[in-house]
Amino acid sequence: MDNILELKYGCNPYQKNAKVLFNSPVSPLKVLNGTPSYINILDALAAWQLVKELKTATGIASAASFKHVSPAGAAIAKELDSTFLKSQFISETNLSPVSTAYIRARGGDRMCAFGDAAAVSETVDVSLANIIKSEVSDLIIAPDYDPEALNILKSKKKGSYLVLQIDPAYEPADIESKTVYGFTLQQSRNKATIDKNLFNTIVTANKNMSTEALQSLIVATIALKYTQSNSITVAYDGQLIGVGAGQQSRVHCLRLACSKADKWFLQQHPRVLGLDFIDGLKKPEKANVVDQFLLWDELSENEKQLMATQLKTVPEPISLEEKMNYIQQYNGISLSSDAFFPFRDNIDRASRSHVQYIAQPGGSLRDDICIAAADEYNMVMFNTETRLFTH
Repeated sequence: MDNILELKYGCNPYQKNAKVLFNSPVSPLKVLNGTPSYINILDALAAWQLVKELKTATGIASAASFKHVSPAGAAIAKELDSTFLKSQFISETNLSPVSTAYIRARGGDRMCAFGDAAAVSETVDVSLANIIKSEVSDLIIAPDYDPEALNILKSKKKGSYLVLQIDPAYEPADIESKTVYGFTLQQSRNKATIDKNLFNTIVTANKNMSTEALQSLIVATIALKYTQSNSITVAYDGQLIGVGAGQQSRVHCLRLACSKADKWFLQQHPRVLGLDFIDGLKKPEKANVVDQFLLWDELSENEKQLMATQLKTVPEPISLEEKMNYIQQYNGISLSSDAFFPFRDNIDRASRSHVQYIAQPGGSLRDDICIAAADEYNMVMFNTETRLFTH
């Protein structure tokens, strides 16, 4: 039947009888190649919603890289400079806008994007198909595919790469349901609009806001809407560069997101770009070496020795002081929180990652303390009055 899609299995291989049921006679979702699993569908549908909303809010081609129903990255299309391309181990230069959007999305966190579900707001062209072909990825969802691009993707993973097409005009019903342990829960679908109008209330003394920083806050906040809570996101130049998802404590979310953002900037440090890898090392292995090099002081001697075997020479590690000084050169770092900050420790930690713009719903008993902390660091803070929990 056209309104039932059989799946390989549920969350785990032993969970059988997995399927997708459609309320309409004909499904808005088509499988063009491969066989989806339950988690594949969850990731694909969440990622598609994110890129569709991001394109609507910005008017720019958008992409997302999802893992386990949270974004590893999300971004809008922008020209890529040589430093960024080198940091991502990419040699191609003739890239289409949709390709740059995906490269930026996946590059937000290369390690978490390993085996991702990719989503783009535009037709997949040959440029993007060739980029995806060289990456470890499980699926892509898009509104359409150029014939040659589709053939390239169909050849990936020995012909099993999952390719999904969704009708961009499709809009689900206002009421959504979820069954848990035999109980069916219902709620209105989350249709909160996230655009520049959400960021009208600045509560700090500093009210200077650049267009670029506002764009990054939009990216960060739309990503929050599709990230498992509690969640914090950090964005820069229209690209998600740090996600802290699914933590029970907000400050742990923030520490995780900011540590990822720090690493993203440091991937472009001259000493990292100069790492001399042994011949034959693949992209994921190089990404792991970079990650370990940036965590040098936390590694055991065995880990350091193992990492050294993957480099021709090991440069001097980057000290904590060098790292902090390096990140200070970047302006426009933006952070968004899906709920209010209960304590100022969140603001203190964000300041160490040179965060300058913050969006949060507000409403905490300690709002005044958190605002005062933001003022101490000359940050710009917005109260959106919109909580964005996702479960």
